[in-house]
Amino acid sequence: MKNIQKVLLPLNGTSNAEAALATALLFARQFGGHIAGLHVRADSRDVAPLAGEGLSGAMVEDMMSAAEREGSRRALAVREIFGQFTAANGVKVTDMIPPFSGNPVGSASASLVTMTGREHEVVTYRARLSDVTVVPHPDSGEEISSSETLHAILFDSGRPVVIAPRRVPATAGRRICIAWNGTSESTAALHHILPWAAEAEAVRILYSGDYQRRGPEARDAADYLTIHGIHADLVEFGDPDETVGASLLAACHDFGADMLAMGAYSHSRLRQLILGGVTRHVLENAEIPVLMSR
Repeated sequence: MKNIQKVLLPLNGTSNAEAALATALLFARQFGGHIAGLHVRADSRDVAPLAGEGLSGAMVEDMMSAAEREGSRRALAVREIFGQFTAANGVKVTDMIPPFSGNPVGSASASLVTMTGREHEVVTYRARLSDVTVVPHPDSGEEISSSETLHAILFDSGRPVVIAPRRVPATAGRRICIAWNGTSESTAALHHILPWAAEAEAVRILYSGDYQRRGPEARDAADYLTIHGIHADLVEFGDPDETVGASLLAACHDFGADMLAMGAYSHSRLRQLILGGVTRHVLENAEIPVLMSR
């Protein structure tokens, strides 16, 4: 079974960073992999086009200087929390991503690089050559569903993304739920969860008539996992008094799941932003790591 060797971890600040670092470390240790920490500093020159007319050159310079100072402060804060976490957990820190980690299962290495640019572009490009990207839970005072970097990875990297929970998880990937609705998005999630499912203690496929779209049924998904030597039981979820998203998370809780895999945005993102939806509810309410794919 293909395993996980490169775990990309974008860090843009300290909000929820510890839980994201812990989630990435659980994955890296499970497969003897490497955590590729990445901090993207905004280019202070990008402030100028936003300044608009009516501002003097001196005012624009002041704005750029302020942006530069803020960028330096954030970069220092990220390096401090990264250094503290790796030291406290005995993680070997390297200057760069090794060509092959060679870490024995149960151990991990890590590196941290700082780049300048537009975060959603830089992270997405790096994600394309990573096995999985772990992002901190994006609830730092903003609407989760509008996180530009998270959606850029989902829609434009071709790789899975794991949204870390707000709190440090004790385990991840031992008891896995897979949300199935027959779409290409849920199929991508099924493929991407295989390395974890192959080593999990228990795997459950969750399905619902209200969630199912045109495509293979849950039984077909279970048969596919069987071909890979993975046994998964099937459970239909649903509660007439709850939304699909709430029912899905309740079913995960009943199973004692410590990880959920699901497709993201089977409906258009705009529709989900306006009307709500399963993806949006899970993003905003999940208390376990959630692997999402498109």
